[in-house]
Order: sequence, then structure tokens, then C-alpha cells
Amino acid sequence: MRFWDASSIVPLLADEQRTRAATAELERDPAMVVWWGTTLECVSAVARREREGAHRQLIAAAVQRLADLSAAWTEVQPAARIRQTAERLLRVHPLRAGDALQLAAAIAAADGDPSSLPFVTLDERLARAAEREGFPVVQPGEGA
Repeated sequence: MRFWDASSIVPLLADEQRTRAATAELERDPAMVVWWGTTLECVSAVARREREGAHRQLIAAAVQRLADLSAAWTEVQPAARIRQTAERLLRVHPLRAGDALQLAAAIAAADGDPSSLPFVTLDERLARAAEREGFPVVQPGEGA
């Protein structure tokens, strides 16, 4: 089982530079844990591509792939303790609010033991914060 942030899921939805590497990571361990807001972040990325003129068939395929993935993954639901952890994370790491919520959800999913749950991300700032919190970080296609 691995915690996947939205930045690492988007390449699974649409063909981009790190799609092959992200797909390989998913094949290595298909048990995904995500934050409750991940679906919304992914829809935002797909909608941006649509506004930028991506072909309707590609958008439809991305939406379907997201539906397939979200039907199988485990979502960490919003809770006061996650918000409180996110507030702490914002004070100690240079994160945006959404990234702090993702990382706080991962801490909750790891039952407070970050070393027990790999954290999959393509976001460099979030990767550094996750490492500082004790997560083993997986960055698909790193160095590619």
C-alpha cells in the first residue's frame, strides 16, 4: 500500500512525460491510499486540459480512468485531526494548504508512523516535506 498525492495520479490519467513511470509504480503496488480531495484535484487538472483544447476523446478517457482508479482506492476522509496536522505542517514546511492536507492525510493513513507508508509524489516541495516527516518517498521517473 502506498499513499499517492494528486500530482502522481494525473500522469495515470493522461499521457505525459512521467506516465510510463507512474504506471510502473502503480503496477508494483496497486493498493492506493489518497486524500479525500484528490479526486477534485485530478478533475481540476483534466478540466484545465479540456479548456486548453485537448481532444474530447482524451478527456473522456481521462475521466473514465479517474473513475476506475477512485473506485479501487482508499480515501482518507476529512477530520479535525487532519486539519490540525495540516496546520502544523504549514508552520514547519513551505507547503500550500492543499499539499499540507495531502501530507496530513498520509500521516493519518500511516497511523502516525510515516516510515511504514511509501509516499508517491511528483511535487518536489511536497516530497521534501514528506521526507522530513519520515516517509519513504517515491517519485516516478525521477531523474528521467
